Amino acid sequence: MGEHSLQFAALVGSRICHDLISPLGAINNGMELMGMSGLAASPEMALISESVDAANARIRFFRIAYGAPSTTQLLGRGEITSILKDMSRGARLTLHWDPVEDLSRSEVQLAFLAIQCAQQAMPYGGTLSVRRAAQRWELTMDAERLSLDGAQWDTLLNAAEDMLGDPATLPAHVQFLLLPLHAKAIGRDIHLLREDAGARLCV
Repeated sequence: MGEHSLQFAALVGSRICHDLISPLGAINNGMELMGMSGLAASPEMALISESVDAANARIRFFRIAYGAPSTTQLLGRGEITSILKDMSRGARLTLHWDPVEDLSRSEVQLAFLAIQCAQQAMPYGGTLSVRRAAQRWELTMDAERLSLDGAQWDTLLNAAEDMLGDPATLPAHVQFLLLPLHAKAIGRDIHLLREDAGARLCV
């Protein structure tokens, strides 16, 4: 995938997220109006409300992870941690975001894609800590069971761009394709360090 193709994919991702935000917002507003009208709370209404909240959280995350990168637009810690908190609500994975400084959208995009890769390696939950060291990302995965084998990890660590056309590549693994491409675009490489208590993904 060339630079222009990567930019095109990012624009498509941004467009999809942008177009989904409005109808989800309308559903949420409708739910609030129904509550104000005196409609009694019910399990069905609670389920709809929880589903809308979950969808909104995912779209906020996806807009950064799969949208157009930017080295000039900054994201603050409050916004980042709010997105991650909403994304991980109800999950078996505990996520810690250590950086306190504002970061460019491109940097946060790398971190979010790396988080998705790490999540895939922790299907039974655990603790994922994200920090900055020497202007690079370090994601520490602490879990009783880690799944770090498979073609997707080979793709990530070896920047195997030929996997883009492989029909065996699953949509659920797209982050393993995009992370090395975005990292390469800004001169970064990716390392996976296995440790006794888990592993560290460095970008």
